[in-house]
Amino acid sequence: MIASGVVAGCSSPSSHSANSNGAAATSTTTGQGPPDWAKLSGSLTGTLLQPSDSGYAAAGHLYNSVYVPNAAAIAQCASAIDVQRCLAFVREHNLEVTAHSGGHSYGGYSSCPGLVIDVSPLDAISVGGPTGTSGQTSVTVGAGSKLIDVYSGLAAQGLLLPGGSCPTVGIAGLALGGGIGVFSRAYGLTCDHMTTVEIVTADSTLRRCGSGDHEDLYWASRGGGGGNFGVVTSFDFEALPIPEAITLFTLEWPWGTADSVLDAWLRWIPSAPDELWANCQLFSSGTVGGGLVKVTGVFVGSVSACSAALNPLTTAVTEGTTYRFVGPENYLTATMIEAGCEGKPVAQCAAPAQSPFAAKSSYVGGPLSESAVTAIVAALSSLPASLPGAGGGVVFDGYGGAINQVAASETGFVHRSAVSCAQYSVTFASTPPAQSARSAASTWLQGLQQTFAPETQGSYQNYIDPTLADWQQAYYGSNLPRLRQVKRAYDPDDMFHFAQSIPA
Repeated sequence: MIASGVVAGCSSPSSHSANSNGAAATSTTTGQGPPDWAKLSGSLTGTLLQPSDSGYAAAGHLYNSVYVPNAAAIAQCASAIDVQRCLAFVREHNLEVTAHSGGHSYGGYSSCPGLVIDVSPLDAISVGGPTGTSGQTSVTVGAGSKLIDVYSGLAAQGLLLPGGSCPTVGIAGLALGGGIGVFSRAYGLTCDHMTTVEIVTADSTLRRCGSGDHEDLYWASRGGGGGNFGVVTSFDFEALPIPEAITLFTLEWPWGTADSVLDAWLRWIPSAPDELWANCQLFSSGTVGGGLVKVTGVFVGSVSACSAALNPLTTAVTEGTTYRFVGPENYLTATMIEAGCEGKPVAQCAAPAQSPFAAKSSYVGGPLSESAVTAIVAALSSLPASLPGAGGGVVFDGYGGAINQVAASETGFVHRSAVSCAQYSVTFASTPPAQSARSAASTWLQGLQQTFAPETQGSYQNYIDPTLADWQQAYYGSNLPRLRQVKRAYDPDDMFHFAQSIPA
């Protein structure tokens, strides 16, 4: 249900990382001399890779191919002890450090000029016992697990964990920044199901955080953004039983109705049943004056109940649909479809992918003004003229339901009153994109940001945006002061820093 070549809709991590490609770096050496990489390698159970090693490029893989891995070394950590030894080494030599899981940081923050701590080997998934009387089950997920492996592994046990749609996103970055997905209105965000988190902090201490134990760090880890407080090695989540019935739907209209569809969708989604999740997708067609408009989604329930829930939307649009599908699907197949992996084996779906893109996001709290809707549609209609060969789109993801039933101060994730998050993106025609294309994309995206600005409620930290000026307030809002307190408590020397990390 995600258009090919367009990144909009991927729930990617803000970064499970600590520095930016191109960001000002501190010295990678001290008076003690250059880092003794052989010594570090010999102390690890896992593997240390340097640029001349054959596995380096794969280990440092970045989803956004605008950015290039630039680490002096990558430590593929096989245990929490490996992570602890890496951080002790970083302190000893005053190195830049970042953690890497899925490498989906939109800003390339999963790499840095110093040491990258690759937690992808920590990918074990285990199922425990029931938790309470709600039918939930405790599951332990290694921080290096990819989302499609989490879904397929839990599905085999009849379990569901709400999460994103991109199959190769690392669970760490996703959960630490929130975690929006197709079951979020029904069951909440990924971070809402986190019961404990094991994290190695700047002093190389492995801490198990949860209710009654390092509660402030536990609070911050539920939506406060990846890469800010330490290197996570493991999570415990409460998973849910897979529902008895799941319905998928896709509705398409002619481009001439784009204004009507977007306005109707924004008025409809707040009152839609919590069991229903939907997005409104507007894409450039590659032809000036044209585009694609559709609404897709997932409903926890029967086809008939889903159809009834869709009726107010279709009635409000000025014209009838050109395509309509509403049909039942089993959970894992539905997840694979949402991941763009329909008909593929899980292993193929989990294979690393890359795309050169730039993106921004804005939260909205209700219907947009008529002028804003018109400007969004006009921007997509004119995109091919300014960026020949590039793809572009705006995707509105539905919020509300269980997401907004959690108070903004209850977790680090503050965006609990939004109706939708709009993600607008450009996918470049080549890697690396020409500077002229990057400049044109920046201008186009900035124009859309200005369109949203009078009515926005911030931006999603998992769609991290290196060009966003007021990013601290946009990502964290009223939770920022407490997040800064947690940062000072657990990382007073700001070891985990990157261009948009929470300041100590």
